[in-house]
Amino acid sequence: MGFRGLRLPAELNGALLTRPFQLLADLVYPPGCVVCGVATGRHSGLCPTCWSGLRFIERPYCEVLGVPFSHDLGSGILSAEAIANPPPFDRLRSAAFHDEPVRQLVHGLKYRDRTDLAPMMAGWMLRASDGMVERCDAILPVPLHRSRMFSRKFNQAAELARHLAQQSGKVLLPATLLRIKRTRPQVGLGAKAREENVRGVFAIAKARDNDVFGKRLVLVDDVYTTGATVAAAAKVLRKAGATDITVLTFARALSETI
Repeated sequence: MGFRGLRLPAELNGALLTRPFQLLADLVYPPGCVVCGVATGRHSGLCPTCWSGLRFIERPYCEVLGVPFSHDLGSGILSAEAIANPPPFDRLRSAAFHDEPVRQLVHGLKYRDRTDLAPMMAGWMLRASDGMVERCDAILPVPLHRSRMFSRKFNQAAELARHLAQQSGKVLLPATLLRIKRTRPQVGLGAKAREENVRGVFAIAKARDNDVFGKRLVLVDDVYTTGATVAAAAKVLRKAGATDITVLTFARALSETI
């Protein structure tokens, strides 16, 4: 049989068609590290220096707050903070410490419209979720107020949640949880001021109670600092009947392990 009768798979045929355009794009925009910009072998990757600067949060850690321990104290161990001040959610998991180059990735997504970073960041979050994404009923992001959404054009938490849902095959609930009051930015505020700033700002959208009642949910945000924002959101979800709430963030503001 000659080549005239050969049929290529659709995905291979598409790859052959797009390959010349990809080569041209690489000439105009050479692949570079998403953090520092140094030349790399592929797009959406990190150079060896920036990769070595990542600090992923791994076990052992507090089963509730996800705070890393310096020594393995056995399964089910809780931190003193989790015992003294139990959070309104069931557990917190984060992919990495919020230091360089993680901070640059967060800022790139949040302030420089680098939505191309979201799939990679979501992949690390899925790995860090400790199986909770696989076991949940739905994923929802911490919402922005509509006025801030208008000025910023997109919600970074929603972008991460969208890619998490795509990668896991889970239901995404982008409009179930609402931010009904505009607040000042949390940056620069102390723990108490952050808590006051987000008091009463979240609500369940009209006729969306069934999205939450009796469900195991994963609540997504980009960075966990004091936890005031996700705590306020989790209280609303719990009041609406959520049976299990996992808070999942890309970064965690921690200095060192306990």
